[in-house]
Amino acid sequence: LDMRMDPKRTLTAADIVNKYSEEDLTRLFRDLGEEPAARRIASLIVKERKSMPFRETLSLARAIEKVVSRHGRRHPATQVFQALRMEVNDELGALEEGLRVLTSRLDPGARIAVISFHSLEDRIVKNFFRDHSREWLDRPEWPEPKRNPEYDLNLITSKPVEPSAEEQRANPRSRSAKLRVAEKLG
Repeated sequence: LDMRMDPKRTLTAADIVNKYSEEDLTRLFRDLGEEPAARRIASLIVKERKSMPFRETLSLARAIEKVVSRHGRRHPATQVFQALRMEVNDELGALEEGLRVLTSRLDPGARIAVISFHSLEDRIVKNFFRDHSREWLDRPEWPEPKRNPEYDLNLITSKPVEPSAEEQRANPRSRSAKLRVAEKLG
């Protein structure tokens, strides 16, 4: 139960599973894993780790199977493991930082294209592109609109480009892909 992409990081999946509170595990599984049974899974983990801490993925997967039965091809622990991986590696924070750094280094007229495979990732990209493509900001409490200091992109795709049915048949992994493109202003 490691899941670190960078071995220099100190936080592991085992640390999360064995040390986070039930409330924090529930939030993590719900928010990052979008797991409907987040509370029941967190409760079981907290109960079972008292007698034996989780050290391996297989024991955690088996525990989750006690709470969530298998439906279709997807394993019941898939969303929990996704949440753990995202938390260990701060994947959403890395995406936000990567967008900021990359956009700041683009030459005028250069384009940034981002393919996301998860709704949380896509939301970050969509909001970043939206926030950086608005020339003016207006809030009810302001007497008049103000120029957006982050205005440096022009949206090329107003909606995400998604794979066609034909592409999804040829490449089933593409089914959740969303492409968004923006251009650096001069």
